[in-house]
Amino acid sequence: MLTSVKNPKVEAALRLHKRAFREQDRCFLLEGAQGVKEALADDPVRIRRLFVVDPLDPLAVGAAQAGVDVVHVADEVMRRLTSTVTPQGLTGVAPFVDVPVQTLDVDGCWAILHEIRDPGNAGTVLRSADAAGVGGVLFTQTSVDVYNPKTVRASAGSVFHVPLVREIPTADAIVAAKAAGARVLAMDAGAPEHLYAADLNGPVAFVFGNEAHGLPEDVLGLADARIRVPHAGRAESLNLAAAASVCLFEWARRRMGGQALETLITAAAHDIRSPLTAMKGFGYALERRWDTLTDEQRALMLAGIVYDADRMDQIVRLLVDAARVSAGGLELFPERTDLGDVVRAAQEATGRDPGHPAIEWTGDAGPAFVDGARLKMVLLAFIESLVWWGSEGPIMVRTEVQSGRLHLSAARAVGADLSPETVDALFQPRRPGSGQGSKLGLYVSRSVAEAQGGSAWARVGRGVLTFHLELPVSA
Repeated sequence: MLTSVKNPKVEAALRLHKRAFREQDRCFLLEGAQGVKEALADDPVRIRRLFVVDPLDPLAVGAAQAGVDVVHVADEVMRRLTSTVTPQGLTGVAPFVDVPVQTLDVDGCWAILHEIRDPGNAGTVLRSADAAGVGGVLFTQTSVDVYNPKTVRASAGSVFHVPLVREIPTADAIVAAKAAGARVLAMDAGAPEHLYAADLNGPVAFVFGNEAHGLPEDVLGLADARIRVPHAGRAESLNLAAAASVCLFEWARRRMGGQALETLITAAAHDIRSPLTAMKGFGYALERRWDTLTDEQRALMLAGIVYDADRMDQIVRLLVDAARVSAGGLELFPERTDLGDVVRAAQEATGRDPGHPAIEWTGDAGPAFVDGARLKMVLLAFIESLVWWGSEGPIMVRTEVQSGRLHLSAARAVGADLSPETVDALFQPRRPGSGQGSKLGLYVSRSVAEAQGGSAWARVGRGVLTFHLELPVSA
């Protein structure tokens, strides 16, 4: 086990935190289990070296078997290698994956990023582009480095799945798109034409601008058309990553001709509005009244921001998986998962809301071989639905593994007018205004279950509403 940051292998990785050395070595850092998992699934040679805290981690074992140089390091070394507060114990070194613009698929959709400075936004756009089946993402010279560790982490492994072009002037990117036969659509909040009325037939290239200032006139002038994302509510604007996701999924919907995805996007946009509005309200209050607020009030607002950020992250994850389900491309990543950890993570996430019902858990806490991230996503969807349709009292969660099958249930006293005949309709895509609750979580939960050879359903009886998930697992 390496304990010193002076070790040559560790030093070579640490220098990749700086862009100049990334350019020199043509390598970047890959932090966390999800990114490592995606890289190994794509091609084991995507990772040249993997630093691990636990050499028996299934990803570390699989990487070693594939010929990757796996290096066992101490916790302190791992903390130096990562840019996160709580490292996940896995950091890889991967070679650059960008390609020349001439290699991009001309029969599809491109996303051109002009002056996108926030690495989290850039990574989220990359992730949405992956889910929507976009043919290329172009990071212009004025945008954040795609290999920034925060961008790579926010992409959740999509950096390996979407063709990337980097360091290209915006004008050259637009010229290349037009040469490939694409109509160039510049996103402009003041445009007269909105996205849903725009012609998205044939190859299309969206140009997305700076988070604060949008696109400058010289770039807008190069486009074939200017379009905007229409707002039905009172929100001033959408976050850049959210707006880009709406555009890319609208293109995907048109391409697939599917109505289910249209419904889900509409539902997700509706669900995002509430936590986004709350976060903006807390942020404005903290910015303008910081000196007049008490420590308790500041802490309460910051906790609210974290809680709403978690809610938005859950909605985006659901939307990405919904798109993958609609496209028939949902992939699962089973791993040894502690069921107790999954439930405790859900308790922690919901516990940030002081008004949230208590979650009480019973049953098996042992390990199972399942997609842990998606199991948590399903549990949170069940819990959210029980908040909407349940009555007073706690939410009762139970986990059990028997005869090679995992059974997870979440129950609460029913508060809505639901019958055994109508409760199954909760799993179908629904538009905003068609009843309370999330219109996305249960649909994705059932799809995730069926993709693993399992099932998800609900029962109502004796005054109790219960959501069930059953999956085949390996102990």
